[in-house]
Amino acid sequence: MLSRCVDLRDCGLFRVLDVTRRLSAPIALGEMLQLVIEAALETLQAERGTVFLFDPKTDELYSKVATGTQEIRFPSKQGIAGETAQTRSLINVPDCYADPRFNQEIDKKTGFHTRCLLSIPLIGLDDLLVGVLQVLNKKDGVFTLEDERVSDTLAAQCAVALQRALLIEERLVKQKLEQDLAVARDIQQAVLPKEVPSIEGYSVACWSRPADDSCGDIYDAVEIDGTRMALLLGDATGHGIGPALSVTQMRAMFRLGLRMGGQLDAITKQINEQLKVDLPGNRFITSFFGILDAEEGQVEYLSYGQGPLIHYHAQTGEVEFLESSGLPMGIPLNIPSTVPAPMKMDPGDVVAIITDGFFEYANLSEEQFGNDRVAQVIREFKGNSMQDLLTTLLNEINRFAGDAPQDDDMTAILVKRCN
Repeated sequence: MLSRCVDLRDCGLFRVLDVTRRLSAPIALGEMLQLVIEAALETLQAERGTVFLFDPKTDELYSKVATGTQEIRFPSKQGIAGETAQTRSLINVPDCYADPRFNQEIDKKTGFHTRCLLSIPLIGLDDLLVGVLQVLNKKDGVFTLEDERVSDTLAAQCAVALQRALLIEERLVKQKLEQDLAVARDIQQAVLPKEVPSIEGYSVACWSRPADDSCGDIYDAVEIDGTRMALLLGDATGHGIGPALSVTQMRAMFRLGLRMGGQLDAITKQINEQLKVDLPGNRFITSFFGILDAEEGQVEYLSYGQGPLIHYHAQTGEVEFLESSGLPMGIPLNIPSTVPAPMKMDPGDVVAIITDGFFEYANLSEEQFGNDRVAQVIREFKGNSMQDLLTTLLNEINRFAGDAPQDDDMTAILVKRCN
């Protein structure tokens, strides 16, 4: 009759079959780990249990669920669990304190006394190591050969279930990250000017293209009055959500300063002081702040680590490269910035503020596009509108780079005095 177990062996296997049914449910990793622990304790009649998952990126074993203990992380070659992972073999320790491999420090920290343990490798599909399952203290003695046999069967089922749960969690984390990046991208794109203000006698073009889902660069163009326009370009270190939000914060502070009627040096000083507080120690923003003044025929500016700035002089045909006037924003050093002379713009002059994604765009031979090629494009096509000049510059970079990927964000502001 199948209504009752014939012997202990059958009872153990029937318990494993019941566990297998429960493990087939599509549940989250945390719940799956807890279920595996509970199944092992029930099936093997043990007091405590731990699942150590294998992290192939760090070559470590770590626990997310351990009955009666906190999370533990250690090298995959360490201790009894490490030996189990390395040899992929079950280890039965009937007297833990007599085994030199056993780490007694854990018992001292937790106050638990480990008498015996089973350490069982969890091998999933494609022979991949998922982790190690350890159960402690058989309730009625020590773990037997029958327990070992049942453990092998149980571990095979648990490993596949955990492997499935890990894949689901990885996918959920990726989806969450993609959603967060999409939100950051939408926020950032929403604050970019819908169109560049027009100043009589000048052609202005702004453009940006991220290297990945969100951009660490930003630009802005704000009309102050009929003859003046404020210009901003920022380039935060790194890629992703953090840099994108940092440059968006900087742009918001710049706009607020303009609304309050602040002068350029005062606005940028306050922005810099705030970024020193807000940015982590390894983050900073190279940035350009300028005021295009049509009546004066010049661009007053401050450049915090953003350079080189390019000034094409129509009268001489010279392309001048101007260095930054101070350290990047957010660096916690009290080194004063110099206030450079405004860029005087004669008719036909072009000023180009572009991030290093242009200069450093490399082809498959790792040769960079470089300053000279940028200057040559500006010199040859300075007669075009700035939007057309920008398009030509991008076409030349694409032709030069071929199939090489874009590794850095690219952002540009081009200004030309037409008459």
